[in-house]
Formats: sequence, C-alpha cells, structure tokens
Amino acid sequence: MKGTLTLTTSIFEESVKHPLNSAQTSILRQPKSVLQIILKRLEDAKAEDVVSIDLVGKTSVADFMIIATGRSCVHVGAIADQVMKEFKLARGLNPNVEGLPNCDWVLVDAGDIIVHIFRPEVRQFYNLEKMWGVHRPGEQRSELQ
Repeated sequence: MKGTLTLTTSIFEESVKHPLNSAQTSILRQPKSVLQIILKRLEDAKAEDVVSIDLVGKTSVADFMIIATGRSCVHVGAIADQVMKEFKLARGLNPNVEGLPNCDWVLVDAGDIIVHIFRPEVRQFYNLEKMWGVHRPGEQRSELQ
C-alpha cells in the first residue's frame, strides 16, 4: 500500500514540475483535434450513421457539427454520456447538454463542436443533414436534370 502511495505521489509531483506547455494544451483545444477524438469515442460507443459536417464559413454557431444515431433511448443516453466525458477529458470543460431526460435527441454543445445524437426515427423526422446540405448515409441523392 505504501509503495502505491509513493508512486502516485511521485507521478503527481512530476506533473506539477512539468505541466503541459502551451503548445500541448493548444493542440488539445483545436477543434479538428478534438473532433477526431469525439469521432473515435462515437465509434467506440457503437454510434451508427455518424456524419461530421464542416461548418467553417457557413455559420458562426460552430466549426463542426456531428450527427449520430443510437439504437434506443438507453443507447442514445450512453453515447451522450461518453461524449460528455470525452469533452471533459480533452478540454477540461463540461459542455452544455439538452435532451438527457428523454434521450430521443440529445444535443451536446461544446462551443465550436456540436454533437446531435438521435434515435433513428427522430433523426429521420428532423433530417438535419438535409438542412445543412448533407445527405444521410445510405440515402441516394436524386439529380435534377
């Protein structure tokens, strides 16, 4: 037990002596770096039909929007929980969250990255991909002639 305490204490002391420098922390805060981390977490949480939309130059609301589907309310809630934890780890912030009580559609807003997690029928109803000019995976785009 004493050895574990000493090891933990030495790791803590080392992190105080050598904190992350500004270049390391700025990398963690860059939207594209965090975006890749969040996309990986969504994959690990078995989110389906994940779409990432680049909003740079389209709106000032955010730089990126991610839309994903969970199989059920429980799955949507579990995915949202994982995304919130990842934002906390990557940036040290708690994102704004809406929709957790029902888990039909959960919005996780971290400022420059917004994540929408839907149940399949709710995603189909709101069709955010169409609103932002992106088609849902598996959907054929009809070309007008």
